[in-house]
Amino acid sequence: MSMRIEKDSMGELEVPEKALYGAQTQRAINNFPISDEPLPEAFIRSLILIKAAAARANESLECITPKMSKAIQQACDELLNADDLMQHFPVDVFQTGSGTSSNMNANEVIATLASAYHGSAVNPNDHVNYGQSSNDVIPSAIHVSATLELTGHLLPALEHLKDAILEKGTALAGYTKTGRTHLMDAMPVRLDQTFHAWAAQLQDNIDNLTYLENKTTQLAQGGTAVGTGINAHPDFAIKFAKELSDLTKVTFVPGKNFFALIGSQDTAVALSGQLKAVAVTYMKIANDLRWMNSGPLAGLGEITLQALQPGSSIMPGKVNPVIPEATAMVAAQVIGNDAAITIGGQSGNFELNVMLPMIAKNLLNSIKLLANSGHLLADNAIATLTVNEDKLNQALHRNPILVTALNPIIGYGKAAEIAKKAYKEGRPVVDVAEEETNLSRDELLALLDPAKLTHGGV
Repeated sequence: MSMRIEKDSMGELEVPEKALYGAQTQRAINNFPISDEPLPEAFIRSLILIKAAAARANESLECITPKMSKAIQQACDELLNADDLMQHFPVDVFQTGSGTSSNMNANEVIATLASAYHGSAVNPNDHVNYGQSSNDVIPSAIHVSATLELTGHLLPALEHLKDAILEKGTALAGYTKTGRTHLMDAMPVRLDQTFHAWAAQLQDNIDNLTYLENKTTQLAQGGTAVGTGINAHPDFAIKFAKELSDLTKVTFVPGKNFFALIGSQDTAVALSGQLKAVAVTYMKIANDLRWMNSGPLAGLGEITLQALQPGSSIMPGKVNPVIPEATAMVAAQVIGNDAAITIGGQSGNFELNVMLPMIAKNLLNSIKLLANSGHLLADNAIATLTVNEDKLNQALHRNPILVTALNPIIGYGKAAEIAKKAYKEGRPVVDVAEEETNLSRDELLALLDPAKLTHGGV
C-alpha cells in the first residue's frame, strides 16, 4: 500500500495514500486494534449531520465564511450519499472514552473533501470543528442517532408488531383455550385476550419510548469542553439546534444544562432501560408462542407457527419455532447491552463521561436488533400462525379447574373434592359435578361453559 506523510501536533506519521482521513485518525487506528468494529453507521451519519449543522450555524453567526460553510456542507452531503461511507470511518469502538478519535476522524475526512470544494485548505480543527469539542459533539451524536433510529425504525416496528397482534387477536376471538398459571392448568381464556395483552404491553413500551424522545432531543452541543461554552459563540447552541432540526425534520433543542449532558449519560441509561423493557416484552411473547406451538404431539400444540426451514440436521420432518427463538436471543443481547450501558453511565467523572463510544454502540445495537426482530415477529410468526382447534378443545372441557366457577354455589372445599376426583378418574368435571352436587346437568353446563367463563361477571 502506498503511503503519504501527514502531520499533527504530535509529529509526522504515515497514512494510506488514498485515505481521506489524516494523522489523528491514523494514530487511533494504530492505538486501538481491539475489536475491528467501528461505531455504527447510524452514529457516523449523525456525526456528519452535526458537522453540517455546525457549519450552517457558524456561517449565520459570521464565525466562518459562506464559502467555507458551503464547502463543509458539500463534503457532508457527499459522505451522506456515498455507498462506501463506512470505509472512511475505521476507528474502533474501544478508543478514547470521549470519542475524540471519532470526532477527529469526521473532522479530517470532511476537511479533505471540503478543501477540494473550497479551493484551498480547510482545517479539521479550526474550521470543521469550529465552536465544538468532542465532549459536546459525541454526547450530541448519541442523542441525535438514538432519536433518528427511534423515530425512523424502532417505533414504527413496534407499531407494526402491535397492529399485527391486534389484528390476529381479533380474528381469533372465537377460540377459547385453557389458561395457565405456574405453567399449570387455570381458568379458560380467549385467544384474543392473550394476544391483546401482548399488544397492551407493546403500547406501554411505545408510550414510554415516546416520552424519552423528549429527552434525547435535548443536546449538549454548545457546551464545548466542560459545559461552559468556551470558544463557541453565545448563540451557537440555539442556531445549531435550529439548523439540525431543518436538516433532520426532527425538532432538536439545546440542553437545559450542558454540564449534566456532558458529565453524565443519564438519558442514554434511561433509554437503554426502556429498551430492556421492550426486550422483556419480546421475550414474553416469544416464549408464549413457543409453548403454545410446542409438540406437535407431545407438547401443547395449540397453534402452529409457519414452517420456515428444516429444524434438524438428523431428524427429518422436524420444524422449529425459529423466529421466536431468534427474538428471544435478541432480547438476551439487549439485556446484556443494557448492563454495559449502565456501567458506562457510571463513568461520568467530574465534567465528562468517558465511556461514550461503548454507550453509543450498544444503544444503537439494541435499537436496531429490536426494530428488525419486531418486523420478523409480526410478519413471519404472528400473522402466519394457525390455531389447532381440536387440540384446544381436547384439554379445555376436561380441565378440572373449571370447577372454580362453582365456588360461590357449593364452596371451595366441595369444589376441590370434585376437581381432584375428575383429575384422578380422567373425566370431565361436569360429569363428576353432576354426581356430587344437587345441580342439574343443564345448570352445570351453563355454569361451566368455558367461553362464558372468559367474560367473568360480564
